[in-house]
Parts: sequence; C-alpha cells; structure tokens
Amino acid sequence: MSIPRALTIAGSAAQGSAGIQADLKTFQELDVYGMSAVTAIVANNSTTEQGIFTQPVQAIEAQIHASFEHVEPQALKTGMLFTEEIIDRTSELISYYGIKNVVVDPVMIGKMGSQLLLDEAIEALTKHLLPTATIITPNLEEAARLLNVSTPDSPSAMEKAARELHETGAQYVLVKGGSLKDYPAIDILYDGEEMIYLQSERFPTIHTSGAGCTYSAAITAELAKGKPVEEAVRTAKAFVTTAIKYALNFNRGIGSTYHAAYRKYHK
Repeated sequence: MSIPRALTIAGSAAQGSAGIQADLKTFQELDVYGMSAVTAIVANNSTTEQGIFTQPVQAIEAQIHASFEHVEPQALKTGMLFTEEIIDRTSELISYYGIKNVVVDPVMIGKMGSQLLLDEAIEALTKHLLPTATIITPNLEEAARLLNVSTPDSPSAMEKAARELHETGAQYVLVKGGSLKDYPAIDILYDGEEMIYLQSERFPTIHTSGAGCTYSAAITAELAKGKPVEEAVRTAKAFVTTAIKYALNFNRGIGSTYHAAYRKYHK
C-alpha cells in the first residue's frame, strides 16, 4: 500500500497541543504517514515553566537520516529548532537530501510565552534555512522579528512584510494575520508576483495552542500528496480554522486546537 509521507523536525510539546504532537495528529487526520525528528523536549505549559531541553545535534541528525533512509518523506516541515547549531545542521541535511517540499514554520514564541528560538539564532534561520523553503509561515510577531521591524498592524503592512520576506529566498511566503485586531482572520500568500488573501471567520477563543504548528503541518501533508502550494494552503487554512472553531478547553489555561475537527465537522 502506498501512502504520502511527511517528516516534522520540531520540538516535543509535553501537553500535546503543539510541536510534533500537533504535527503527527495533523498528518494522520489528512491521511499522511508521519515521521518526526525531535529537536527539543518542551515541558512548559500555561501554568508552569519546567524547562526546554534541547537534544544533541547528533541525535537530531540520526533521526533525520533514519526517516530518509528507511521511509523517505515526500515533504518535511521544520518547527522549533532553538539554536544556531541545530538550524545550520538541519539546513545542510535538507540540501543534502534534495527534498523538494519544505515548509519552514519559524517558531519563536509559544502560546504560553516561552522563547522557542534563541535571539542569536535568528540570523542563521534567515540566511541558511529560509532559502531552502518552498514556503515559510510566519505569524505577525515572527515576521517582525525576522525583518527587525514593527509588528504589522494592517493588511497593507502584511503585504510589505511578505515582499521583504520573499527576498530571503523562500519560494512562497504565508504571513498569518490571526492576531490582527479589528479584522477577520486574514492570511496573505505571496509567490513573488501575486498577493492572495485567505480569509476566515474569527472565533472569540483563547484556546488556540498549536494553531501555527497545525497550519504548517497541514500544508506539509498536502504538499506530500503532490498538491500545488496554493491548494495546499487553502486546505490547511480550512483545517486549522475548523480546529480552532471546535477548540478544546481543559479549564487549565490555554486549551488546544482540535485536530479531529476537520474530519468530523468540515463540510
């Protein structure tokens, strides 16, 4: 039996809503075989901070090699990488294996406020990893930090950020406007020529942990199936919107997006 295959290179989120846990749930819901390379174990949550424990680069490298040599993903995504050393080696391995579908989610700050990328690693992310990407998926705060500018506060500012981020070498840029106040949930996809607006209803909920990971994982899953980038993004937008609409509230701080919602409720 043949099945599309995808790899996530990201942190492990102990509470289950984000990181590789969110990615693997998303892959499964979209009927894609998922693999993972764990870059860090993240034990933070909305009520306590127990710490971030990065994995040795040799261990990360071994996981990536195992995924490619035993299964061979058709698409991969990167999430939390945390250090310059991890970013540099991950970038080298992406180039070494020559994989065509690469989704870079430039994870910097978690929903719980945790720093998930060291400040000194931003330059490595911009110079070494972004140029390998088929598509990058920054939210407004991440776009601002990558460009060292103020956080975009309007669709026109999002367009400007998309143009500037495209110059890093990524083929497509998806600037996510979920935190943009006084607007519907607007995202902008840019391919170097056309600005494509994707809009959905905004839901009054704080329970959005894992939304960014889920969005980028859904794009990765669709690319693994051979879908064009715009179609992959549109499906992913519907997937994450439905996951937020039916978010899970555990009555203990910020709850999780519901990864089964698209299968159960989307029409």
